[in-house]
Amino acid sequence: MDPQLLQLLVTREMPYGKYKGRVLADLPGNYLAWFAREGFPRGELGQLLALMLEIDHNGLKHLLEPLRQR
Repeated sequence: MDPQLLQLLVTREMPYGKYKGRVLADLPGNYLAWFAREGFPRGELGQLLALMLEIDHNGLKHLLEPLRQR
């Protein structure tokens, strides 16, 4: 796993949709699950959303906290 991807989760904002402007790490699990059902966007954003879904689904969001403080 690329550590830079984890850093992007706590800094990159959702560029569109219902949660536009919200940091990806703060997106609700049901929204991430919706993307999983409907299809993730292509490219880096889709990769980050899929990663965030895995982190959220496995209850690992607390691991991102130290990255927020950088």
